[in-house]
Formats: sequence, C-alpha cells, structure tokens
Amino acid sequence: MSPHGFGTPSHLEPPEGMDPAAAQSWPPAELIDQFLANQEFEFRLGEETPLPSDDPEALSDARHFRDVLGRFATGVTVVTSMSGGEPVGMTCQSFSSVSLSPPLVLFCPAKTSRAWPLMQRAGNFCVNLLADGQDDLSTTMASKGVDKFAGVGWSPSKTGAPLLDGVVGYVDCSIHAVHEAGDHYIVLGKVQDLGFGDADDPLLFFKGSYGRFGS
Repeated sequence: MSPHGFGTPSHLEPPEGMDPAAAQSWPPAELIDQFLANQEFEFRLGEETPLPSDDPEALSDARHFRDVLGRFATGVTVVTSMSGGEPVGMTCQSFSSVSLSPPLVLFCPAKTSRAWPLMQRAGNFCVNLLADGQDDLSTTMASKGVDKFAGVGWSPSKTGAPLLDGVVGYVDCSIHAVHEAGDHYIVLGKVQDLGFGDADDPLLFFKGSYGRFGS
C-alpha cells in the first residue's frame, strides 16, 4: 500500500523477484511516454506500428507475433531518398530481393511512416545495407525529431538518393509498384544500380537486439 492508502497501480508493480522498493526509482510515466514518442520502432525496427492496446487478447497476439518473427535474424538497412533538396531516410528490416528478370526488390514501410510519402513523391530510393558497427546510425535513422543526417557522410547515388558511407552494399531503385498490406505498404523497386560498399561484415538484428556475423 502507498502512504495514502491506495494500492500500487498494476503497471507499476515490480516483476516477481525484484525488490518491491525498485519502483520508487523508476522514471515517471510522463518521461517514459516522452521517450517512446521519439522512437519509430514500435513493431519492427524503424517502423511505428501502433498495437491494439485497447484489446488485451489482440495485444497479446500481436506481441506473440512480434516475438516469434523476431527470431528470424535479418540484416538492417537504411532506405534513403531526396525531398525538396534535402535527404530523408528510415531504418528498415523488411527488405528482400524479389526478381532477377527484371531485377526487383521490396521493402515495407509502415503506413504511419513520415519518410515514405516523401520517397513516394521522389519516385526513387536507395537501400543502404548497414555494416557491423553502424548500429548508432540505424538508431538515429529510426528516430523522430532529430536531424538524421547530421554528421553522416553520403554521396548521391545514380537516382540521386543518398548513398551512405561505410555500408556493405547498396541497391538503388526507381519505384515500380506499391501495394497495401495491412498496416504497411509493400514497395517494389526496380533496380537501377547496385554495388558493394567499403565494409565486409553486416549489421544484424535478432530478438530486438543488434548483433554481428561470426565465422
């Protein structure tokens, strides 16, 4: 019980095995909400996908879906483009090759993405395959309210989209087709140019954490 005779709210109850006094040192809910509001990776890294928090069963199902799919290790990409002469970018896990003839790839931005509409208007994008050690870059590109390209080295790709320094590779595309898919879009890109970067080892993402490839 609190000093005022009210029970501790359930969302502030410390997990089993933790010191009951631990909650006293937790940051206030307002500060946590403010921090989370600046992040875009609610469901998949780099994408903001609101979960159905008003439906406990649906929320549980969504978390289970996320947790199971999180065991599929992926690379990490930053998809870039230009808008009004300024670079735009977003971190994205959901990237895949699709076709060899014609050469097609896809990535899946959330419908809530603020970068995607700018890319769609530009008509092109560059998928930068991040290297081991570029996790800070990944996190920055997945954030809101910051200058994502401050201090980031890049040069124009064939389509004009930013090609980031230090990546393991890149795939430069024009937008071929866009399909709705639930709370995301499936964006098909026709490859205009691609190549290797300066790095050899990729940045990986597994169970909600960054990792590296071990031989």
